[in-house]
Amino acid sequence: MVEFRRAYGAAAWHLLLLVGCFAVTGWIALRLAGEPTAGRMLLWFLGAVVAHDLVLFPVYAALDRTLRRAGPSLRNHVRVPAYLSALLFGVYLPTVLGLGDGTYAAATGLSPRPLLGRWLAVTAVLFAASAAHYAARRRLRRR
Repeated sequence: MVEFRRAYGAAAWHLLLLVGCFAVTGWIALRLAGEPTAGRMLLWFLGAVVAHDLVLFPVYAALDRTLRRAGPSLRNHVRVPAYLSALLFGVYLPTVLGLGDGTYAAATGLSPRPLLGRWLAVTAVLFAASAAHYAARRRLRRR
C-alpha cells in the first residue's frame, strides 16, 4: 500500500471514490445523450462554468482577501450569511428572477413575484443575525 500511495499520491479509497464518480457521471451522460435538449443542457453547463471561473470566482476571491485583513472572526460572520444567501439564490434562481412564471404557477397555483422580496428579506435577516452575533461576541470579549 505504501508503494501505491507513493505512486498515486493519495490513498486507495481516493482512487475508488474517483472511479465511482466517473462511473456515475458517465451513466448520467449516457442517459442524457438521447434527450432532445442535451445540447442546451451542455451549453448551459459550459456557460455556468465560464461565468463562475471567469467572473464570480475572481470577485469573491477579491472580497475574501479584503475581509482577511479585517480578521478571521469578522470574515466568518460575513462568509456564512453570504454563503447561505447564495445557496438559496442558486436553488431558487428561476423563481427568484421570475423565470418560468407559467411553470411555477401551473405547479403551485401561486405567482412567483413575491419570491425576490422574500429572498432579499431572508438575506437581510441572515446578515442581521450574523451582525448581532458578532457584536455580542465583541462585547463579551471586551469584558
